[in-house]
Amino acid sequence: MRDIEELFAALGRSKFRSRFRLRGREAAYLQQKGLDTILAHARDFVTQRLAPAQIANDGRQTPMKNHPVFIAQHATGTCCRGCLEKWHGIARGRVLSDDEIEYIVSVIRHWLLRQNP
Repeated sequence: MRDIEELFAALGRSKFRSRFRLRGREAAYLQQKGLDTILAHARDFVTQRLAPAQIANDGRQTPMKNHPVFIAQHATGTCCRGCLEKWHGIARGRVLSDDEIEYIVSVIRHWLLRQNP
């Protein structure tokens, strides 16, 4: 797991990761539901879609739109186990720990707050 400031500096240098912004429906949904609810969704998504040791559709399990968490996951490299390994040093092939899940949610939270303070 990486230092959050170092991580966001690296993500900012990535042409792909830095192009994501929270807009339209997803931004409105965050405003409507509030950050706490969205982070509860994030925790559920991470637990269900990323935490298992083996994921059948790894690399394709996170949509590119329709929820603020999905946008945040692509922006922060928390969208699949491959990206978690590359960007965060969290190895594939094993169940995520509770601390790793909380770290991922905190990264998503940090990005959401930067998008919509």
